[in-house]
Amino acid sequence: METSIQFASVSAQVLEKPYTRVVPLDTHKAKKRFREIGIDMFSFEERVEYLKKYGSHCMSFSQFQQDMHYFDISGIGYIAYRKKWGGRYVLADPVCDAKDREYLIGEFLKDKTHTSFIQISEPVAELIHDKFGYYSSQFGVETIVDLKNWDVKGKKKQVLRTSINKAEKDGVRFVEMKKALDDKALSKEWMRTRAVKRKEVVFLIRPKDQEYQEGTRRFYAFLGEELLGYIHFDPVYENGKVLGYVPNISRFSPKFKQGIFYPLMVHAMETFKKEGVSSLFLGISPLVVDPQCKPCESKLFKFSVKLLYKYGNWFYSFKGLHFTKSRFQGKEVKTFCSHGEMLPTRSFLSVFRMCNII
Repeated sequence: METSIQFASVSAQVLEKPYTRVVPLDTHKAKKRFREIGIDMFSFEERVEYLKKYGSHCMSFSQFQQDMHYFDISGIGYIAYRKKWGGRYVLADPVCDAKDREYLIGEFLKDKTHTSFIQISEPVAELIHDKFGYYSSQFGVETIVDLKNWDVKGKKKQVLRTSINKAEKDGVRFVEMKKALDDKALSKEWMRTRAVKRKEVVFLIRPKDQEYQEGTRRFYAFLGEELLGYIHFDPVYENGKVLGYVPNISRFSPKFKQGIFYPLMVHAMETFKKEGVSSLFLGISPLVVDPQCKPCESKLFKFSVKLLYKYGNWFYSFKGLHFTKSRFQGKEVKTFCSHGEMLPTRSFLSVFRMCNII
């Protein structure tokens, strides 16, 4: 009797959402509980709650960008993905407790839709390989800086110190602001210096106009009244607290030859360090991979990635991005993608198209 009443209760909710279903979930107790499962089912407030509890991936905040869909399971969490050319492309790790990843991913994959997972952590990649038979191949590296022990000392950080000294000599001032400034002129000037000039890169970088921006920190650099550049940092959460920040949106004037990015980054990092923030996530450097293959990887895909990194910098600055992040001397952690085919050409092209790279 108790079970049937519980089932009827959640079924009434399902009628309001055409993409939901109800499944029994076995527990250690004698009875069964029921989970509601659906596409874009959670309210905005519910989704933010899950983000703040489990959003410890550097791209968890970026999962709120436009055109995303969510596979939701009540009491568990969600998987964020985007649809393109008949496939689903999951961005970052599932937002849930680590112990629930297998269940959440398993339910998500039951409909057999062509699915790939992009920029996921090594534990999630190994799980998808071991439990669901996907290839899980390295896609790049993520650089993480331990702010508690970070400073600008050392030979390899000389470029940072040179840029900081130049900014101080010129009288550049750095300001944190709560609201974003109008930067159309700077953005237009900055876009002309990019390898990808037509459109802003999205998906693997959240768009500047993402609607949800709670907790974003904004740092600006000025020379007199002229705006030289800015960086917007998004929060990374763990158990309801800010674990760190990731720089997701940035624009810079080419007039400052030493690169205003470095002194502005250092100013923000020192601010976070004083506040007791533990980590700065510099995000992915795409296509930077270990030459050795793990058993879960596709050798053919890995070979293709290395070729693209070597010869593809004419349309995206893979090498330049990695070099810039390496100046901060953080820890490099492997990041992966999981795919069903040995050579996922369709997935690769779809992701590049979603990112506006091609």
